[in-house]
Amino acid sequence: MTRRYSFRLLAALAALPLGLLGQPAPQRPYVVLVSIDGFRYDYAVRYHAGHLLEIGKAGAAAEAMIPSFPTITFPNHVSIVTGQYPGHHGLVSNSFYDPLLKKLYDMKDAANEGEFYHYRPLWVVAERQHVKAAAMFWPTSDAEIEGVRPSYWKKYDGAFPNQKRVEQVLDWLKLPEAERPHFITLYFSDVDSAGHHFGPDAVETEQAVGRVDKLLGDLWAGIRQTNLPVNLIVVSDHGMQNVGGAVNLSDYADLRKVRVVAEGPMLLLYSPNAETTGKIYQKLSGHSPKFDVYRREQTPERWHYRDSDRVGDLVVFVHGPDVAVTGIQNRVSRGAHGFDEQEFKTMDAIFYAAGPNITPGVILKPFENVNVFPFITKILGLENPPDIDGKEAVLDVAYRK
Repeated sequence: MTRRYSFRLLAALAALPLGLLGQPAPQRPYVVLVSIDGFRYDYAVRYHAGHLLEIGKAGAAAEAMIPSFPTITFPNHVSIVTGQYPGHHGLVSNSFYDPLLKKLYDMKDAANEGEFYHYRPLWVVAERQHVKAAAMFWPTSDAEIEGVRPSYWKKYDGAFPNQKRVEQVLDWLKLPEAERPHFITLYFSDVDSAGHHFGPDAVETEQAVGRVDKLLGDLWAGIRQTNLPVNLIVVSDHGMQNVGGAVNLSDYADLRKVRVVAEGPMLLLYSPNAETTGKIYQKLSGHSPKFDVYRREQTPERWHYRDSDRVGDLVVFVHGPDVAVTGIQNRVSRGAHGFDEQEFKTMDAIFYAAGPNITPGVILKPFENVNVFPFITKILGLENPPDIDGKEAVLDVAYRK
């Protein structure tokens, strides 16, 4: 170092405010992202979820969060952690057929098969940018995606006690700083299960809301005890609707020559050839006010459902509150989701957040769930992948430096 350069360096340092000299670099914040499966937008007030409402009062709460189409579990959980619509990230339903792989995807049997996943969830984005992540369950977090898994993860086990899930998250936050994950997911299924089995108006669903709300209270109290800059974000994937009945599509067309994947009010039909597609389309189109049939390229633009061949050749969508079946053997639950959010507000989900990077006292108008992803990457200081659908500006009002 020359004498002239050293004098210039000393002069530059002397010009800095005294308070900046010797200060450590600001600590990267933390985000704990919690999903309560099937927690409808109005459950917190309706069923007096006090801890969840307190989190909202301490930070930001949305009047509702709008799920992506279709309003079912795996597609929306992946939309939340990728910022992409299901038709873009490729998980177009809980079950679907992949024509390229020539394999059926089913959330129960194939969730850990990474060959189906061509997207970058938040834990992959974080790990690739040298930020540790952890998953205390989240749909598809069992799988290796792009050769990456979270630094810490648990293979999904629905019987794993909820209290232990909370304890594991808090234990991760108590790790030494160099080992501590900055992004953590947590998942509860109780409210969704109760809503399906008993319906959204049932006392059993109210009780499930109460149980999960207590867990959130424990988690929030534990987070505050860490004295770390942790932001808690609580979301759901979709809401829940009382089921009216079932529409048997086999009464209208012979579906034996096509592969049929049914999910709530929707059928995805995969045809062996264009002739079969055309015949079934003619049999179903305009023959009942109970449902609509679309060729994939004709599905409503707002569904963002035209770009993936996993959608199939035809989409049959039953108007709620009925669901779609292909035979009398199909079992119909008391509660269901998957309906078009513009037809049923009961599909709307929740967003509550509190922490050092959340502006307190903010009430957000309904927004699409793909916007959660860029909100979290902004908090964590991560770069976004180039192909997301979410927009950072949507939740700017809830962000605090």
